[in-house]
Amino acid sequence: MKIASIVGARPQFIKCAPVSRELRSLHEEVLIHTGQHYDYGMSAVFFEELAIPKPDYNLNIGSGSHGHQTGAMLGAIEDVLREEEPDVVLVYGDTNSTIAGALAAAKLHVPVAHVEAGLRSFDRRMPEEVNRVLTDHCSDILFCPTETAVANLAAEGVTKGVHLVGDVMVDAMEYNRAVAEERSRVLEDAGVRPGEYLAVTVHRPSNTDSPENMAAIIGALGEVGRPVVFPVHPRTRNYLGEYGLLDAMPENVRVVEPLGYLDMLRLMAHAEKILTDSGGVQKEAYVLGVPCITLRENTEWVETVEAGWNVLVGANRRNIVSMIYEFTPAGDRPPLFGDGRAAAVIAKVLGS
Repeated sequence: MKIASIVGARPQFIKCAPVSRELRSLHEEVLIHTGQHYDYGMSAVFFEELAIPKPDYNLNIGSGSHGHQTGAMLGAIEDVLREEEPDVVLVYGDTNSTIAGALAAAKLHVPVAHVEAGLRSFDRRMPEEVNRVLTDHCSDILFCPTETAVANLAAEGVTKGVHLVGDVMVDAMEYNRAVAEERSRVLEDAGVRPGEYLAVTVHRPSNTDSPENMAAIIGALGEVGRPVVFPVHPRTRNYLGEYGLLDAMPENVRVVEPLGYLDMLRLMAHAEKILTDSGGVQKEAYVLGVPCITLRENTEWVETVEAGWNVLVGANRRNIVSMIYEFTPAGDRPPLFGDGRAAAVIAKVLGS
């Protein structure tokens, strides 16, 4: 079977690594990189560290508004699919690369398989929510990471082709955790000690595009005083500079370049708490057993909140500070995201 896998953004590279290993043991894979994330720190380093096969196609789409970027991807992916004639198109997550790949395949009547299907934040203002809903509804095979995701699809009338497989992020973390501890020097380079710092990521437009939200987040980090390591997404850095916040960064906040997967994994694993607006990082924090403070009003990973290991604070400075001081998870961490064998199940289902 020939499978065309479409990736384009950092989280997709991480998810792709374990799945590609399994696919290539059973099938032929054509790997298509849209170029949505394109500089070294957001793209190439992940292929190197995670031993992902070199893409067969790099479409070099780059940045742009949602409409222009998605449209450019749609046309370019369609051309590749016409040439390669795959049996299945595999897409990941909820980015513009995801919806472009799914639409291109659906319009060519090629079956679509969606890894990380069924997630819902129930906030249609988020472009990711629109992408994931539309992708699910034009997919033929839906690989769900959790029982909640399966229930979300059922509530929308999607029950055919749904498979509960667990989360491929768990596969990637289990495969790379020991490697990260051995190779990464991120804590030493940042000058922090295990359990004595906060790790922070901010990249969603709901925060980065708002001077008020970014000022509240940075202000809260400065107010608590303890060491903060802040790997800054290129887009976030541009906005911080525009708002004058980069030059006024509190002394306790260490702003660093985007990190590769191994460095980020070690940074998260040893943090006292993680603050983020990323969906993937919320989930990774849970798997690692690190309390997560989510800088959003909602989340697609509701299970982490219900389990007591994640708290939603939005961009409210007072709430952020309060939770940094006070939030302590209560209770155990049930294995919400599977046993680390999701990729093997996905490869088997695709071949059945």
